[in-house]
Amino acid sequence: VAGGAIKLQLLNDAWTELKGEIAGPSETPYEGGTFELEIKVPETYPFNPPKIRFITKIWHPNVSSVTGAICLDILKDQWAAALTLRTVLLSIQALLSAAEPNDPQDAVVAKQYKENPDMFIRTALHWTNVYAGGPIAVSEFDTKIQRLLDMGVEEHQARVALSSYDWELERATEQLFS
Repeated sequence: VAGGAIKLQLLNDAWTELKGEIAGPSETPYEGGTFELEIKVPETYPFNPPKIRFITKIWHPNVSSVTGAICLDILKDQWAAALTLRTVLLSIQALLSAAEPNDPQDAVVAKQYKENPDMFIRTALHWTNVYAGGPIAVSEFDTKIQRLLDMGVEEHQARVALSSYDWELERATEQLFS
């Protein structure tokens, strides 16, 4: 889909909680993935921004790989009352196409993005495949995760450790068991 689909779903009658859904933009590692967002609208909306975070885990410099928190100026000091939730979701979708590694939410991801872009792309593809239903599996990564699972490590913890250490099994293992 050109531009990719965006959906908003109301979770209560008070309009204070919604679920957002964005399609991963084409020509990014997120392409083919569907990402869910939690949207909490404050009583003071539209004078204050909604609180939005990724529910779907994602590997991106401006999103916490742990909490899903998003670093985006319009969700903070650049908020304007004229912005609609749809515009905000479009801006988050655009952020997936154009990361801002110098203003990161996740320093580990940002470092990899800047210093090892190929590794970043493969890691983001892998996370998109596992968590967002993306089409591209990275089988060598799955094999390394399986090694850690065999050692009794929880799957997501194994994925974070390997992703953070450029998929070097020894370094990830050291970090997990230190």
